[in-house]
Formats: sequence, structure tokens, C-alpha cells
Amino acid sequence: MEKLIEDIGILSEDANSNCETFKVTEEKNTGKLRKLYIESYGCQMNFSDSEIVASILSKEGFDTTSEITKADVVLLNTCSIREKAELTVRNRLNHINGLKKHKPELLVGILGCMAERLKSKLLEEEKIVDLVAGPDAYRDLPKLISQVDEGEKAINTFLSREETYADISPVRLNSNGVTAFISIMRGCDNMCSFCVVPFTRGRERSRDPYSVVAEAKNLFERGYKEVTLLGQNVDSYKWSPDENNKARLEKNGSSNIINFAMLLSMVAEVSPELRVRFSTSHPKDITDDVLHTMAKYENICKYIHLPVQSGNTRILDLMNRGYSREWYLEKISRIREILGEDCGISSDMITGFCSETEEEHAETLSLMDLVQYDFAYMFYYSERPGTLAEKKFADDISLDVKKRRLNEIIQKQTAHSLQRNKRDIGKIHKVLIEGVSKRSDLHLQGRNTANKVVIFPAENYTKGQYVNVLVEECTGATLFGKVIH
Repeated sequence: MEKLIEDIGILSEDANSNCETFKVTEEKNTGKLRKLYIESYGCQMNFSDSEIVASILSKEGFDTTSEITKADVVLLNTCSIREKAELTVRNRLNHINGLKKHKPELLVGILGCMAERLKSKLLEEEKIVDLVAGPDAYRDLPKLISQVDEGEKAINTFLSREETYADISPVRLNSNGVTAFISIMRGCDNMCSFCVVPFTRGRERSRDPYSVVAEAKNLFERGYKEVTLLGQNVDSYKWSPDENNKARLEKNGSSNIINFAMLLSMVAEVSPELRVRFSTSHPKDITDDVLHTMAKYENICKYIHLPVQSGNTRILDLMNRGYSREWYLEKISRIREILGEDCGISSDMITGFCSETEEEHAETLSLMDLVQYDFAYMFYYSERPGTLAEKKFADDISLDVKKRRLNEIIQKQTAHSLQRNKRDIGKIHKVLIEGVSKRSDLHLQGRNTANKVVIFPAENYTKGQYVNVLVEECTGATLFGKVIH
């Protein structure tokens, strides 16, 4: 997750931002018989998946609606990464079922990671939904909806080793017409002990690179100026026409392998006017080839989300992250060396993991001082059922201690975000205009290459333009300036 918002430059569990929500905000009214309403919770992958769902159902007689009261089918695309994320969805389902009392024919379905984790429990025990579909079952939605129409409950939580939805052109929901997501792979093979993703999204499989490039070209031809390549771990992207299976490719080898650095080059070459971002990178997998590719192309944004999770090697080992504190700091040094000190770097941090001591917590704080992140996503540890940590380790840090440690991390990141932004004052930044500022129609906003929000007077500039902005002041979250010619 690397959605930087104007109001704050840091995201933390206490701010309830671990479960971002995206709702359909525009009507698609082409005269189809039924109305679909979708809400997406959690990461950008979920939002991208909702665009795939909308595309599949648009071919089956559905328009989208921005008003839940107009909907015939309501789908919640859910996150299961933390307990609070699931609680948010449950509260929302209770509200929707209240609406259903006045509209009994309303079909309510749950998609995504929470659906995959709880499976039939939501249908049979809790009876709060009519339909359950996991992340690899979206092609089956028309059939599942038909089953509900016929008076049955419907479920498909089968995890696929092949599904990438590569042939589906997503319906761009809530689009600003400038930026878009492109999913390049699905699943995750990293068994981080705190994480449910390998169990809810399955094993890694990479999408055909030529379909990725075709989607990027189509978006650029339609006026989009920026794409973000998405994956749970984009750096492990690996595709071959011989066999699109990572494990077998590594074992047998192939001269036709396309890796992530190659894919980045292919997308960057669609047009120098098309910006390219990506998320998320795993520290153990990002290579110098990727960094040199970023340096080679001006239109590949100089920003990397590189989650550290902890600054202590013992805790990192318990988390099964695959690197040490020293190894991570060396990777940061390579980023700065190849891409420069102004490259934006953000992180995820979990405090209060099983058995973490005060000294180990202090090592996370000291690592933050060494790295100086531009912004971060910070949480206290939330034990998730079925994970390796839940099975092997005691969740033995009290909630009060977790919250106190989290607050210390937040305070430090607040200071670092401001320090990093002050470095940009007096510099000229190339900004892609994404729309009007959230606070004033007299100002526009966009982002620079380092993924920082920049706000400036609107004058006669329009969405989708590139402008050069001289930054004159800042907060910890936002840069402010004026366009220069």
C-alpha cells in the first residue's frame, strides 16, 4: 500500500488506515438490467481485482452504480491482513443486511482474502452473505450469482496455480483518467510468519508480459499518463513461454525467461510520456538490475516501497523475512548509490511482534534514523489465525506496550517525513497533474517522481499535464509551490 494522502504523511493502525476503502463513485448506465455496487478494502491489489470483477459482470448484464440503495448486487472485496480490517467489513455487512430487510431480493456477496480465509463459515454459520468468492474465482461470479437467483447459497474459494486474468480488460472504477493499476502477477511464495496472503491468494504466478505491455499501450492511447505495476512481490516476477511456473523455471532454467527488470523496460518503452511505478518490492528480491533499469529510464519513477517490518535481526528471523538488519541497510545504500539521495523510499513496520524486547524495538527506531524514510505504513502486531506465527509463537506483548511502541515509531516518522520534504524546498519538480486539490478548487495536485503530493495554483493547467513546480514550502505530507516555465 503506498497511497499517500494530503492530510497525513504516515499511515498507522491507530488511524484506522490499515483498511483503506474504495467505493464506486460513478454511474455506468448503459441500459443493462441489473446494477452492481462494489466496495474494496485494503491494498491496491484488491482495488485492481474489483476492476476485473466489474469487467466480468459488465458482460453479463450489469451496470455499476455509486448508490448502494440502487444496487441489485452488492459485493465487498475484502482484506484479511489484520483483525481490524475484518472487523470493518463485518460492521459494514451488518449495515448492508439492515438495508436488505427493506429490499429482500438484494444479493450480498463477499470477495477476496477474507472470503478465502473464512470460506463457508460466512454462509453457513454466520449467514451474513449470499455469495462467497475467493481471489481466483472471479470468472465464476456469473454462475454463482445465478445460483443465488435460484434460491441457493453460492461459494467458490478454489485457489488456482494458473489464473492471472491476463485476458480481461479491467473496467476502470473511480478513475481520474490519468493513473491506473496493472496487475502483473498474483499470489506470494514468501511465507512471512505474520502474513495470511500465501493462504488467501495462493502461490506466485506471473502474467504474460506482452499482455501487460498491451494493457499499458491501451491505457496510454486512452489518455492515461501513469501506470502502477502491481504484485505481492513484483521483484520475483518471472515468465517464460516454455512454462510459467517459477519453481520449475528456477530448477530447469530457460533462455526465454523475462524477469522484472526486463518487464520494467518493456513498459517504460511504451512511451516516454507514460510514467511507470510499481509495488511492492521485497527487500530480499530487489536486484541491482531493477535499480539500473530505473536509473536508465526517466519515466520510471524514482520511488521504492521497501517494507522492513523490523529493525532487529532476531525479529526478522522470527518473521521469516529472509534478510538481516545489516543486509537491509546495505540494500538501502545501493538504492541511494544508484538512484541518488532524492529517490523516495517508504516502508511497512510492525511493532510488538512476538517476544520483541525494548532493546529490539529500539533497533527499529535506530534503523529509521539511518534510513530516513519519506513516509511509512506502521502497525502494531495483529495475530492472524492460520499463520505460522499463530502456530509457533506466543502473542506475548501487551496491547498497551504495542500501542506505546507504535506511537514512538509514528512520532519518529513524522519528524523524518518533514525533514525529507524540507530537502525539496527550492528545487524544481516534474509533476503529473492528477486533479484538483482536496482542499481548494483553486489549486491542483499531482505527484513528483518520488511519489510525493505537490499542490500549486491551478491557473490554466489541466489534469493529465506535466508541469515543472518550484517547491516553496512543505508539511510532513505535502509539498507546495508554483509552476515555472
